[in-house]
Amino acid sequence: MNNQSEVLSKSLKIVYPFIIIYGAYIVLNGHLSPGGGFQGGAVLASVYICKYLVLPIYDYQLTPFKLLEKILLVFIMCFPLLFIVYGFSLSYPNLNIPYLLVMNGLIALKVACGISLIFFRFVFFETR
Repeated sequence: MNNQSEVLSKSLKIVYPFIIIYGAYIVLNGHLSPGGGFQGGAVLASVYICKYLVLPIYDYQLTPFKLLEKILLVFIMCFPLLFIVYGFSLSYPNLNIPYLLVMNGLIALKVACGISLIFFRFVFFETR
């Protein structure tokens, strides 16, 4: 490892928490302002992309990302159906904000997994 990548990797270890906090901020305030699940997920995916760009290692396991993305898709499809079918949105209007927060969080994680998978697939197939 050369000095430049060592300096970059150490400085990015300091920046990672701020990127994650900013992504979480976008997700949590998505129901009040522009932003939300997709934008926050893209910010969260940038952590993995920055990590690869600083230190390109080809031993990433993509299987957990694929599995998590499929599980999140099921939750994203079932959670609104249950919320509407059981009438929580009409019976308990105070649950609308927590519902939006949960949906933004699920969408953010799905987008983060999806963008990371797309990036790593592109990198792995283009480098061969």
